[in-house]
Amino acid sequence: MGKPLFYEILEKPATSCAIGICSAIWFYIQKSNIGYSHVGLSYEAAMVEGHYWRIITSAFSHISVLHLVFNISALWSLGVVEQLGHIGLGVEYYLHYTLVLVVLSGMLVVGMYHLLIQKFKLEYFRRVTAVGYSCVVFGWMTILSVKQPSSKLNLFGFLSLPISFAPFESLIFTSIIVPQASFIGHLSGIIVGYAVGWGLIHGMTNYWAVTMLGWTVFVFVFSLKKSGTYDLNFLEIEPVTDPSLPSVRFFAAGNSRSLQMSTSTDAGADLV
Repeated sequence: MGKPLFYEILEKPATSCAIGICSAIWFYIQKSNIGYSHVGLSYEAAMVEGHYWRIITSAFSHISVLHLVFNISALWSLGVVEQLGHIGLGVEYYLHYTLVLVVLSGMLVVGMYHLLIQKFKLEYFRRVTAVGYSCVVFGWMTILSVKQPSSKLNLFGFLSLPISFAPFESLIFTSIIVPQASFIGHLSGIIVGYAVGWGLIHGMTNYWAVTMLGWTVFVFVFSLKKSGTYDLNFLEIEPVTDPSLPSVRFFAAGNSRSLQMSTSTDAGADLV
């Protein structure tokens, strides 16, 4: 007989929080009738319209309940990482590299879209919109397969996979049961996971984690405000100007152009 759920939650606090956040967002999305286009990550939205905030919203959003259940099931099993402090993992490691997986895998997805569109002229990927926590799930599968290859991945309470093959087995499995699953999104998580597992990405400390989180929040809020997608009137981003400096402007005079330098007395007109 296994441990009571309450004790397992205490042993996997970060995993439990991630599951709670994803579930709460799914419930809100269903209740508010929000679609992929509102929260998902696409090439057009990120690279053309500058909606960088979608890298974060897409990671924690799920539209399909089956997709959510798969990610929750896999994530709960992968929460064992939090209990492996004796081999250099643990809760702190889990938090640090979950942040890395969320940000870098999202950026890699957009980078792959860019390559497929610009290099291989596959315009289809302009319209592909990715959502879900799968990038992080596949990333942790991969990290665990490197750090603890003898572990097992339990899915839905009855399916057990050797963790060493789990990333690619799950890649095939999800493509079958969820045909709309993002192959590129899952592959991005695997690539970042191997980079972390093999030590290509390493050295995350509390300082670097807080710094990365701070910049992530800044870019998220700034791009969300700039996009105008949501009403953020309580945030005002004002230009920084020095009224003591002269301003420069061009104006037309007949068929030629003239350059005029104005002092601070008429600088306000240039801002209209």
